[in-house]
Amino acid sequence: MEFQLPISLPPLPVPIKYGDKILLTGSCFTEHIGNALGEWKFDTLQNPNGILFDPASVALSLISYIQPRVYAPGDLFYFNELWQSWQHHSVFSQVDEAEALQGINASQQRAHAFLKEADWLIITLGSAFSYRLVEGNEAVANCHRAPAQNFQKHLMSIDEINTALGSCLYQLFYFNPGLKILFTISPVRHIRDGVVDNNRSKARLIESVHHLVNKFDRLWYFPAYELVVDVLRDYRFYDVDMAHPNYPATQFVLEKFVQQCLDPQAQDLLEEVKKIVIARKHKPFQPTTQAHRRFLQEQYTKAALLAQRYPFLDLSEELRYFKGGGDQFKFS
Repeated sequence: MEFQLPISLPPLPVPIKYGDKILLTGSCFTEHIGNALGEWKFDTLQNPNGILFDPASVALSLISYIQPRVYAPGDLFYFNELWQSWQHHSVFSQVDEAEALQGINASQQRAHAFLKEADWLIITLGSAFSYRLVEGNEAVANCHRAPAQNFQKHLMSIDEINTALGSCLYQLFYFNPGLKILFTISPVRHIRDGVVDNNRSKARLIESVHHLVNKFDRLWYFPAYELVVDVLRDYRFYDVDMAHPNYPATQFVLEKFVQQCLDPQAQDLLEEVKKIVIARKHKPFQPTTQAHRRFLQEQYTKAALLAQRYPFLDLSEELRYFKGGGDQFKFS
């Protein structure tokens, strides 16, 4: 008897492998995938503008990396004692205007250089609702808790989404002819839009993404949304807000991501990397014992051998920790 709806997950025709450069952008669910890939020692750059939700904001940010756009003082506004950008998450906001611009432009330059050499771009779309300023009609990626009357909220049509993302894709492939793109839709429910409008929003994103996947080569879709909504399909897999998938749900999605999107050699190496990462996180009850010293020496040897076999792995943090005796001992 089946207690879950089975879902077919054919492997990517060109799977992700270690050594690939992966840029991730989009909604907060991007961070679940990006944080995991980073912890597993893949070469990643995540959300250079901070979290973005709608297709218009994602497309504009990617085009700004291609240019690359340089932000000037006139691109910022002062609100709640901070200098902020309508195109960036509040993590870029600063008390000092020059510091805000420096952080934004440094991120732009990193994104430009990384995207030029990237093998993969993973885009996670969260909502089809976009926002524009009432005064000036400027597109807004983050409202920064400004009063609602300052914005016009708009549910993008499928044609609008196709146009925004399609134009962006042409520019991306011209800028980086070897780039491959993986789309996914965030399973996070945007309850603030209401249940009905959340479903309308997700439906438009799904339809648009599949239109683009069918139109372009080197585009694929990973069903994170369907895995949570149709396979897990239970509120026990959501956090207390009933909107965000909880830890078991995100782990389930990540397991499927590994199975569908990573090549077999990467999956095997991933298991070795995980052991090193878990050992680095180990918190000993008695850190001054010889047993713990032996543990650190063994893990240092394993990490050093792994780094020697796979030079593209950055295990410098783990090697420093183990060699430093877990901040307790030092050995040669």
